[in-house]
Amino acid sequence: MPVFTVVIPFYNAGWSLPATLASLSAQSFTDWEAICVDDGSTDASNALIERISRADPRIRCVANPGKGPSAARNFAALTRARGRYIAFLDADDIWSTEKLAVTAAALRTATVDASFSRVAFFEREQADARAISRVPSGPLTVSDLLGENPVCTMSNLTVQRDLFAATGGFNEALVHNEDLEWLIRFVGAGHRLRGIDRVLTYYRANTRGLSADLAKMRSGRAAALATARSLGATPSRRHEAVHLRYLARRALRLQSGRFLPLRLTLAGLRQSPSGFFSEFRRGGLTALASVIDPLVPEPLARRIYAR
Repeated sequence: MPVFTVVIPFYNAGWSLPATLASLSAQSFTDWEAICVDDGSTDASNALIERISRADPRIRCVANPGKGPSAARNFAALTRARGRYIAFLDADDIWSTEKLAVTAAALRTATVDASFSRVAFFEREQADARAISRVPSGPLTVSDLLGENPVCTMSNLTVQRDLFAATGGFNEALVHNEDLEWLIRFVGAGHRLRGIDRVLTYYRANTRGLSADLAKMRSGRAAALATARSLGATPSRRHEAVHLRYLARRALRLQSGRFLPLRLTLAGLRQSPSGFFSEFRRGGLTALASVIDPLVPEPLARRIYAR
């Protein structure tokens, strides 16, 4: 039985899978299997994985009988995985070569049921990453998750397989924030989720579609907040302001519309000025950048906000 099962859902990802799978094969910790879950691809992704798996038989491909990335992750993690731990990896992201080794060391302690790390954000090349997430010093609480989700991306999450199964997996009806909804259920059940203060995950930022996705993001977040309420946690206007600050920062980084960051900033300030400026430097810089962003040429803005 391998220590890790790496779950990689994909759909027409032939352009990014070589780099993703290369970062997996390069892991210094070698006791793993990878399940690539095809969600109905029509490109050459399957042929590519078949070719790679001949060189590295730890990698195999299965077809997703459901629909969507959450169904794909559940299918692999709940019915096909053999590892003690499930490590999720999206088909366009990249791991540090020490990702699994450092994660294994963290999960061996008695105080960790699941882990995540700092994330570096890049667009084209991993070496270009400038913006880096932070991790809280202690285990996450439900309250921590109601504002800005420090896990950031599914590629950053590793969890004990039996505990993932005990939660029933992800809510497959959600398109966005299904990870947040699951994290709230996991932490709310008393499981310990802690961060590792190292960059182990590189997230490929998608510069398309943030404004178009906002409605789906809100719907997913509403479901996550409903889960929080069912566990006795009360989302506040302050939490919503922190979330809107996060969206404004993301819109700036991705340049997803010249006035979208300002609209999100103003919405956050209407919810709770003290919440928006709860981290004064972050809130102040976000508000200032949102005001001047429409005046800055886009190529310059990309260089500024990537940092």
